[in-house]
Amino acid sequence: MSYETILFDIADGAARLTLNRPDRLNSFTVQMHEEIAHALDRVEREGARVLLLTGAGRGFCAGQDLSDPAVAPSSDGDIDLGHVLEVHYNPMMRRLMALPMPVLCAVNGVAAGAGASIALAGDIVLAARGAKFIQSFANIGLIPDSGGTWTLPRIAGQARALGMALTAEPVTAERAESWGLIWKCVDDDKLMDEANALVSKFAAAPTAGLAATKKLIRESGRHGFDQQLDIERDTQRRLGRTHDYSEGVAAFGEKRAPKFTGN
Repeated sequence: MSYETILFDIADGAARLTLNRPDRLNSFTVQMHEEIAHALDRVEREGARVLLLTGAGRGFCAGQDLSDPAVAPSSDGDIDLGHVLEVHYNPMMRRLMALPMPVLCAVNGVAAGAGASIALAGDIVLAARGAKFIQSFANIGLIPDSGGTWTLPRIAGQARALGMALTAEPVTAERAESWGLIWKCVDDDKLMDEANALVSKFAAAPTAGLAATKKLIRESGRHGFDQQLDIERDTQRRLGRTHDYSEGVAAFGEKRAPKFTGN
């Protein structure tokens, strides 16, 4: 597939996906969803060990392109926005959350609506100082989707989640960092340097261990403490038999840099 709404490449274990409709603040269309789905197939198939997601131009993503015929209101009210979520957004979000590697979001500008939900669902979120997060659904009579009602209260707490969702007021990158919404706020001109440094780190890291860490932390809310201890035991047993564990221990003993393969 040739891509028209995204930029995508995989090299040296790192996959980079850039939303590329800068004239529309990288808002989503059906075509963009289809291209992202194809790119994520490649991420899983071609041995990527980290995924970087960012936006082209002055914005990360403004959410759904409301001029797309798929979401245009009809005079008789016969529109099914749930279908759009079921077919496009929900599968994308499930895949991003479940990828067996770190997903790094570099938020270079406004992240609004579904764009905010996508950005805040990253495992590591960096934001340029000039970026803003806006749960803009209240302005058009809708609810936060793409996992927004799940993610927000878990990372921001109920009071802040309700404030963001009900008022649609922008949250600056600095405030997002202070609230614990994101990992780090950085100067605008340093964003991609910071992001690429993390990409290089994760592309050479013990991927199986990172993937398991991501999975256990994300799923911990479903379990009691005793059950989580059992899951940690079973996971550690499996990871102790990996090449990367043996290499990590050997490199530590030999006082050298480890050469992880991701397995």
